[in-house]
Amino acid sequence: MATYVILNTGAKMPILGLGTWKSPKNKVKEAVKKAIDVGYRHIDCAYVYENENEVGEAIDEKIKEGVVKREDLFIVSKLWCTFLEKPLVKKACQLSLSALKLDYLDLYLIHWPVGFKAGDKDFPLDERGLAIPSDADYVDTWEAMEELVDAGMVKAIGISNFNHEQIERILNKPGLKYKPANNQIECHPYLTQEKLIEYCHSKDISVTAYSPLGSVDRPWAKPDEPSVLENPKVKAIAEKHKKTPAQVLLRFPTQRHLVVIPKSVTPARIEENFKVFDFELTKEETDTILSLNMNWRACPNQWSVEHKHYPFNIEF
Repeated sequence: MATYVILNTGAKMPILGLGTWKSPKNKVKEAVKKAIDVGYRHIDCAYVYENENEVGEAIDEKIKEGVVKREDLFIVSKLWCTFLEKPLVKKACQLSLSALKLDYLDLYLIHWPVGFKAGDKDFPLDERGLAIPSDADYVDTWEAMEELVDAGMVKAIGISNFNHEQIERILNKPGLKYKPANNQIECHPYLTQEKLIEYCHSKDISVTAYSPLGSVDRPWAKPDEPSVLENPKVKAIAEKHKKTPAQVLLRFPTQRHLVVIPKSVTPARIEENFKVFDFELTKEETDTILSLNMNWRACPNQWSVEHKHYPFNIEF
């Protein structure tokens, strides 16, 4: 079992990474340090998570201790929606680089295809609670992303939460210099994303699964919403392998050649989540898990439902 996927740039991206969305500032530094000690080499970050400074301190300390070298690590960050206008892209990337205390990122993603009004608010909302859009078109944003590669600020560029038509627009852009190397999407047994994954892989675009455990700690969760971790079929498979439901839910995407980024700040879970390479799910078991799909999203981006580039109005 390979522990990395090879991007269309030739770079190796570790198949298991530490997610940092919703990781509190006062806990994320220790979480990243623990993850690096356990063996994680891929850390998934974003400007909008408001914790890149603390992540950067952890990386810096581990490099100074000699535990890892910078080139051993694969660090991802994301361009937030308020920076999609072309002149703002480089500045946004520099903000993440300086927070993370890095000279370059291994992968930089456009976080969502929707542009929000630029300014000092990450979520500029109107009186109805919907995001105030900008005029930015992600196809133009892509040109500025390509410039970051040429400037040596990032090794690879990609997208997140894009549907196949939006990816197609980038791939068909006249004068395209670099193809997206990765599409990071929500993916778990209740949102299996088979068509979008198949499309991306057919275009040599790797896929990262976020919220692989169903994002139980999302801020807008409602008590009656389904829990993947509590699913009886998942639990039964876990018992059979003497593994936890979380470990099954992380093994499942890696067997689909997906990169996966579970978030945790709990030392024992960070360790547990990394122990997913010593067992294999059978075809019958993966088929059972795939059959749980109900196209249910933990992260529907409810602020953008009326945005012209909202990605979830089509099937995939």
